[in-house]
Amino acid sequence: MVRSLARHGSLLSLLTLASRVLGLFREMVKAGFLGTTALSDAFSVAFLIPNLFRRLFAEGSIAVAFIPTFKAYLLEGDKAAIREFLSCIWTFLTFFVTLAVLAGMLCTPGFMPLFNMEKDLFDETVFLTRLMFPFLGFISLAALFQGILNSLRIFTPSGLAPILLNIATIGAAFLLSPFTANPARAMALGILAGGFLEAAVQLPFILRKGYALCFVGIKRALRNPGTRKVLRLIGPTIIGMAAYQVNDVVSTALARGIGEGVASSLQYSLRLQELFLGVFAVSIGTVLLPDLAEYAKSAQWETYNRQLESAIHVIALITVPATFFFLAHGEYLIRLLFQIRSFGEESVRLTLSAFTFHIPGLFFIALNRILAPAFYAHSDSKSPSLSGIISFGVNIALAFALSGPMGGAGIALALSVAGGVNTGLLFWFLKKNPRVAVGKMAQSAGFYTLKLSVLSVLALLPTQFLMPVVVSLCKGRNRFVAYGLPLGITALLYGALGFLLLVITKTAGGGRQPPAVS
Repeated sequence: MVRSLARHGSLLSLLTLASRVLGLFREMVKAGFLGTTALSDAFSVAFLIPNLFRRLFAEGSIAVAFIPTFKAYLLEGDKAAIREFLSCIWTFLTFFVTLAVLAGMLCTPGFMPLFNMEKDLFDETVFLTRLMFPFLGFISLAALFQGILNSLRIFTPSGLAPILLNIATIGAAFLLSPFTANPARAMALGILAGGFLEAAVQLPFILRKGYALCFVGIKRALRNPGTRKVLRLIGPTIIGMAAYQVNDVVSTALARGIGEGVASSLQYSLRLQELFLGVFAVSIGTVLLPDLAEYAKSAQWETYNRQLESAIHVIALITVPATFFFLAHGEYLIRLLFQIRSFGEESVRLTLSAFTFHIPGLFFIALNRILAPAFYAHSDSKSPSLSGIISFGVNIALAFALSGPMGGAGIALALSVAGGVNTGLLFWFLKKNPRVAVGKMAQSAGFYTLKLSVLSVLALLPTQFLMPVVVSLCKGRNRFVAYGLPLGITALLYGALGFLLLVITKTAGGGRQPPAVS
């Protein structure tokens, strides 16, 4: 079991790493074509809206409601019931997302006043939003396909899918920009094509496993007990996800009110944070959910607890050292990745300001991606939803309070604090299940995180002396040498010292057992 989780987690992490690197390259391309201009803000707002609904109805809600339900059907082994359930959920989802896409395209102008768009950008933002709204439909179907495959312990296609999205967007920016009114429209067409490819690449794997998806009557689909169970689970999840995702909308609206480029700088900063979240936290959470669901339904609670605790240790081992390193050297990362063409010194300043306050929340947000599946595995979607709503309130209150005196940095800090609040609430709510060893788990995680923090600071100190020396030697060269070489050398030194300290203090396994995932 442990070897299986490690194998699947490592493979998915490698695929996700490739996707996130391409995602960073996509942001570099966007920075080169759009910088932190008003047009860049227009694209960010336009993609934010369909992306918001994607996270509500696709990746978050469908996965957490569908996988435990489908896993129960698989354990029962009734092939006819499985086929009926899949056909009913396929019919319902297709019908629902089609209506959602059409409604979203019609209502797009009504969203725009929230973002304080200037008159000359209003029409362009509406056009871009409508152009990208069908992305919601494609990505919702892709999420269903991913849920089916992940339940069958097939993870490679879902790891490949976002790679295609990034390739399509990057390719469209270069190939279509000469033929469109502006580069933002070219990238929007790439987003649309990428969403289609995400769904298309997974479908053949499902058909190969013998699970044909057929349309049935919508009334029949709604009467299916599996569909009804998914809808019961998905309701609270959508509410919780809505609270979390509205954070993005409110934060973007506040950022637009602060000044030009602030909204885009927050997105660039979040992209760096999401690199770590996607590669490690999301990958581990994706692999973890089907296993935890199986352990919960078969009452293997000791295995469930051991698996969850190991995953928490792995997340700490990755995110805590990364947080300290990029707090110290984040500017060089931003200059290396984004400082081209339209991305000048002011863009660097704005993005670094946001990143400095986003990165401390990395550990908490990553941990939340691991704790949430612990609830979904035993069909509890209400607790993480309530936690999300409370943390949403904290984030909005802090964002309003801090955006005035701190600008975009205040909005970033609000998100990090809210992530910490959410982590505390998830641990608290998990105590409601007496079979989950929450106290032992939280104590172990807290002690392990504190120990990693001390070791990270010790490993970081020599890099503080080395970095200025390497920077002075590389000064005046192209950005890959001027910023990439110092960053790479100090990262290698930091990693080597950190590894040595882990070995000396026997910290790598959390002082209890070796991690289950790598």
